[in-house]
Amino acid sequence: MKTVTNGNNVKVHYKGTFPDGEVFDDSRNRVEPLELVVGEGRLLTAFEEALVGMREGQIKNVFLTSAQAYGPVNPEATITVPRESFPESFTLVTGEQVRGVSPDGRPVLAKILSFTEEQVSLDVNHPLAGKDLNFEIELVKIDGSEGTESFDNYTVKELRAFAKERGIKGFSTMKKAELVESLSS
Repeated sequence: MKTVTNGNNVKVHYKGTFPDGEVFDDSRNRVEPLELVVGEGRLLTAFEEALVGMREGQIKNVFLTSAQAYGPVNPEATITVPRESFPESFTLVTGEQVRGVSPDGRPVLAKILSFTEEQVSLDVNHPLAGKDLNFEIELVKIDGSEGTESFDNYTVKELRAFAKERGIKGFSTMKKAELVESLSS
């Protein structure tokens, strides 16, 4: 049975919600699953770590504290830019999100805090900074892995966690060899 390891190219669907249940993102709205290489660092570290050990078709629910997600809100993460940084026809609205490009060419997402005729004050914290997040992750496909994963390099504690997720009966009293055999079948 294939399970995800670092370096695997995988396809996942996910739904992100706040603790109150409000959905902030759902990959199914984009039809195609998200494709990524696990461990490459393209997504939140805790999200990618949650993929390790999953098998195709498995659904996992993961809770991330704000520290595990986008960190706390930094009150000093504000910048002031000249008004002419925006197109002349652009209507500025306090509280609105805007997209731009930093002087070094990186994309920037910011919220308008205030503006005058000469300048615009922007909050450049990530929009999800300071928020705890829930993710329902469905592993759709594992590409590029040959055969099955060897469970030999996992600790008994890790193997028991995998066994518990898979609903294997009696996992808590199994020895390592028994866990490996149960998980590999």
